[in-house]
Amino acid sequence: MPAVYTPTMDRATVTATFSRRMRVRLPDGAEVDARIKGKRLKPVCGDTVTIEPLPDEHDWLITGVDERRNELTRPNASGRIEVLAANVDYVCVVAAAAPKPDWFIVDRYLCAAELMSIGAAVVFNKVDLDGGPAAGELEVYRRIGYDVVPCSAVSGAGIDELATLLEGRRSIIVGQSGVGKSTIINRLIGAEIQPTAAISHKTREGRHTTVSSTMIPLPAGGEIIDSPGVRDYAPALQSAAIASQGFREIRRAAQECRFTNCWHLREPGCAVKEGAETGEISPRRYESYKRIVNLTRKLADGRY
Repeated sequence: MPAVYTPTMDRATVTATFSRRMRVRLPDGAEVDARIKGKRLKPVCGDTVTIEPLPDEHDWLITGVDERRNELTRPNASGRIEVLAANVDYVCVVAAAAPKPDWFIVDRYLCAAELMSIGAAVVFNKVDLDGGPAAGELEVYRRIGYDVVPCSAVSGAGIDELATLLEGRRSIIVGQSGVGKSTIINRLIGAEIQPTAAISHKTREGRHTTVSSTMIPLPAGGEIIDSPGVRDYAPALQSAAIASQGFREIRRAAQECRFTNCWHLREPGCAVKEGAETGEISPRRYESYKRIVNLTRKLADGRY
């Protein structure tokens, strides 16, 4: 039946996005379909929106978006900023034994979490295939202070530990296509809700299975946002100068640099460079930092 029309407006939470159409959760917990008023509003999953029922229609109308506590963003193919989700408490970055882990993408998501001032975990899935080569990288993240969870979405190993980390939080699960994000979610909720697809044998890359961002309630409380898989990711930084704030170990070491405006690239007396040379800072993580600085400069110059 169409919603009973009343002239009053209410607040709702966006739980799924399909271009200009949305699924929203009302204050009483009911979920309804909605469309957006005008072209200027751009709600994303996790947004709190102002909404009102439409007379004689099933759809509701989104008329406004509340101020966001934070945003997970990236530059799109044209260099414009794209918001993936809003008002997130925790970022769950998934890598796996297959496809081959791209630790630079993991670092970029962790950088985004740092700049959003929220916690993050590195989840290494498919340990039943081959977790050995990843052990060194996972230990680097543990030493920095991140939550690290080796797991198998197939066997269920490590899923309880991950569920405990996610309890009571609004989390977003991110990572390369094919690492098993949707399968992990299905394990967490105990049902086959999210579609899954195997790795392409031809390209050894993941196939996209999630076509919209979707927020899913977790059994122990909290919720997790599944976003479309990406084969590349970079945080949208306002300037290269703030890139170091997204790396915990670089941020700490930078306090000992000779110059307060040190870029940690070629400057003399740089404690960050010295840390990378001595192994106090992972040389690969330092390389990751330099890549983000260079990428941000290209974006600023319109060369992305």
